Amino acid sequence: MKRSLVFLTLLIAGVAHGQHANLVHYANTLQGTNSKFELSYGNTYPATSVPFAMNTWTPQTGKNGEGWKYQYFENKIRGFQQSHQCSSWVNDYAVFSLMPVTGKLVVTDDDRATSFSHKNEITQPNYYRVKLDNNIVTEMTTTERGAHLRFSFPASAPAYLVLDGYTKMSRVSINMAERKITGWVNNCRWAPENFKNYFEIVFDRPFKAYGTWENKKGVINPNNKTDEGEGKGAYIEFAPGTVVQAKVASSYISPGQATLNLTTELGEFKTFEDTKAASTKIWNKLFNRVLVEGGTEEQRATFYSCLYRANLFSHRVFEYNKQGKPYYYSPYDGKIHDGYMYTDNGFWDTFRAQFPLNTILHPTMEGQYMQALLAAQEQCGWLPSWSFPAETGGMIGNHAISLLADAWVKGIRTFNPQKALKAYDHEANNKGPWGSANGRGNAKEYNTNGYVPYSERTQGATAQSLEYAYDDFCGYNLAKAISNKPYMSQFGKNMYNYKSLYDPGTRFMRAKDENGKWIEPFDPLSWGGPYTEGNAWHWQWSVFHDVQGLINLMGGNKNFTAKIDSVFSQPSTIVPGGYGSVIHEMTEMALIKMGQYAHGNQPIQHMIYLYNYAGEPWKTQCHARNIMEKIYNSTQNGYPGDEDQGQMSSWYVLSALGIYSVTPGVPQYAIGSPVFKKVTITLENGKKFVIQADNNSKQNVYIQSATLNGKPYTHNWLSHSAITNGGTLHFKMGSKPNYKRGVTQADKPFSVSTAK
Repeated sequence: MKRSLVFLTLLIAGVAHGQHANLVHYANTLQGTNSKFELSYGNTYPATSVPFAMNTWTPQTGKNGEGWKYQYFENKIRGFQQSHQCSSWVNDYAVFSLMPVTGKLVVTDDDRATSFSHKNEITQPNYYRVKLDNNIVTEMTTTERGAHLRFSFPASAPAYLVLDGYTKMSRVSINMAERKITGWVNNCRWAPENFKNYFEIVFDRPFKAYGTWENKKGVINPNNKTDEGEGKGAYIEFAPGTVVQAKVASSYISPGQATLNLTTELGEFKTFEDTKAASTKIWNKLFNRVLVEGGTEEQRATFYSCLYRANLFSHRVFEYNKQGKPYYYSPYDGKIHDGYMYTDNGFWDTFRAQFPLNTILHPTMEGQYMQALLAAQEQCGWLPSWSFPAETGGMIGNHAISLLADAWVKGIRTFNPQKALKAYDHEANNKGPWGSANGRGNAKEYNTNGYVPYSERTQGATAQSLEYAYDDFCGYNLAKAISNKPYMSQFGKNMYNYKSLYDPGTRFMRAKDENGKWIEPFDPLSWGGPYTEGNAWHWQWSVFHDVQGLINLMGGNKNFTAKIDSVFSQPSTIVPGGYGSVIHEMTEMALIKMGQYAHGNQPIQHMIYLYNYAGEPWKTQCHARNIMEKIYNSTQNGYPGDEDQGQMSSWYVLSALGIYSVTPGVPQYAIGSPVFKKVTITLENGKKFVIQADNNSKQNVYIQSATLNGKPYTHNWLSHSAITNGGTLHFKMGSKPNYKRGVTQADKPFSVSTAK
């Protein structure tokens, strides 16, 4: 109660003085970090960052090269890294680290690892602090392309700072007179051969001694100023008891640009506290743009922790030249281009909620992103699907078209739609040289038969076919918006291909062979095979664009909602199927004890919102609140599976507001049940959209009635323009369902088969 009163006092004081309430302390960057290969509570790491920065900084508990860079259950820190990692499963790139050492000089990540306690950590988006058990204190705060670090050494022993070049090739150069270390690293799995991340580090205290080393055998070269090769690093010594600040910046373009980035972003900050204050201001401004009132302390902590993660990816890789104009090194063709570029995102995850949230909060950035998508296509010949930093082709589907269509229909029109459709046409009819989502495998068979035939060569074929149909809808809807009839016809006939995979006998989406026969044997609990990272219970619902068409296939509203009910009433039985053994997504499904509902992975995350389409919206309201309450929190165990570049966090943020983007590519959100009594969204255009929920509580999850801008509102959907135009959506909540509200045809959200 005391903390709630403090929050309310700060909020009122902030509003009264026209200032931002201090909300940054609610966000816990340790959320989801208690993860490992076998079980993910998020697979996150505590990234100190500003929103969508080029670099983040994080403490490192894992060995160099490991995907799990910070695990909550570990008790030693090996370094403080510049990081870009968007998934433990793809590792990191452009990494180097700094580690303070006291006493004897030790350099390898094993030897320098130092124990710590979480009680001695502060973990906020704007600020990280840890006091190691050897009494060294490390603090970090950041800018978009740089960081400001402060190391406080004990007075009783020698003080060293070790720079580790991580994996692959690196170069270091020490300048005693200027108290500076410069160099580059090129550790990257997917990038052109000329890829380098140039860095510059400037210290505010003189060096007592220096040298270089290499991280394979730990060989130290005292008094050596420059070195280049595999795993090369540097060290510097300070006087005992020194408190030293380090300003760091990096660039993909050149050493000179790294210097410019440091000057531009950190030059005006004389002290660490100045930089920290600037970062705090950035996060508080963002958090106050989505200002929640009511709820519990834990709900606010969960909300702002998720809002923080929803605003980390994608990373900006563009930089500003001396004239202040954006330009970038392209990870696609290795050349320098003018304009904007973003990277480090897997669209299979994030098209669902993270990018739709961006269209509300960051339409300017989203417009830049659309330009970057088409620039990437020009530079490598393909639309991105999973960039890290270049195209990897990871996962399935061609979801760049979802981003492009969603932006366009929501009024973000910074790109040429004809060019976008031409790029997608190429994507949808050709297979690229990289992974399964680079272009479209078996495009000919899909276009001819309406599905990808399943065989040992086409793992995930049913899942692919369903997502191809949705992507083709996005192509169709973009073409429709600009009256391009040839593309409307081409993509329009394919967007109904989902129907070819529905088996009325089993009432599941199933795999067919090249002759159109169902693949036997069939077990809806069996993971893998034709289903990517899931089973038939999970993939049944991947008809985002035509839920009414799916309802019709399944025999009407009652059959449809009963099937969703069955997902929760089924036992949480795990059948590894094509995977051959239990994978972490299976374990996470069983752990939450919600039947076959596997919220820890993307395919089923929209399912609960489908009750809105079938006359039972109160079930959406109940399930949404139950899921948010039961399987999300602000702690190290905060997620029910991989957080995935902001997708799982964005699901929570949107759902806590009371809306969700079932069909990106359509300017509409399905309505759920808001968590808070009031949320005020301040848009880029300065307008405010308020979501107010009277009588809201843990028990009162059901919408009794609603008004939009003072007029009665019965729909189970909300238009994007209703938000961006500003106004108030006012709910009255209760403990029992209102079975009469939201049950007419007009109240159903969009389905293409019934759209006029």
